[in-house]
Amino acid sequence: MVSTTSKFVAEMIGTMVLVLMGCGSAVIAGADGTTGVGLLGISFAFGLSVVAMAYAIGHISGCHINPAISLAMVAAGRMKLGEALYYIVAQVIGAIIGAGILYVIFTNHPGAELGPWALGSNGWGTGYLDEYTTLAALVAEFVFTFIFLMVILGATSTKNIHSGFAGLAIGLSLVLIHIVGIKITGVSVNPARSIGPAIFVQGEALSQLWLFIVAPILGGVFAAFTYNLLIEKPEQA
Repeated sequence: MVSTTSKFVAEMIGTMVLVLMGCGSAVIAGADGTTGVGLLGISFAFGLSVVAMAYAIGHISGCHINPAISLAMVAAGRMKLGEALYYIVAQVIGAIIGAGILYVIFTNHPGAELGPWALGSNGWGTGYLDEYTTLAALVAEFVFTFIFLMVILGATSTKNIHSGFAGLAIGLSLVLIHIVGIKITGVSVNPARSIGPAIFVQGEALSQLWLFIVAPILGGVFAAFTYNLLIEKPEQA
């Protein structure tokens, strides 16, 4: 029996790693494909973080490391709301710790300056990457989270004979989502991942945070209902 404390610590550390390594790939390794890892490298950094943590803490907490996943699991009937809220607290704390570590490293670099969307913050509109509109950002975050949760729900199903590869499938799906979506919003699909950097950057990153909380949660919950109603209906007792 895994203790509640173990699950809390696992989710906190897992989310910390995701934010530190994922956002860190953009901040430290660089989005410029000529001198840095480029957008493809950043996409893989986020996905590989999930793969690594899935096999490190998956047997402890399920490796949600994302409030949208925890709430989707409640909607799918795979988790109690009370436990999900406990997970979410751990995830947000972990994201803040990860962003805090990245902040300390970044600000101790010569000439470091925190811009409007520094530390890998999510955003949209004028001044953010390809300057997509609010509608584009909402649709992207909702749909990408929907796709992400469909993969998660299917990969972790007790009926899936390949469930041992769930961590790999989930991580690679996150890579795919980032390849398409980075220039739209930087890709959140995870409220905690957005909250961490925004707290340190403030300004526009913080004022736009609402979208990266609302859209992923709605997309995740919608995926849960879709999966249960149309794809793999829960067995009747």
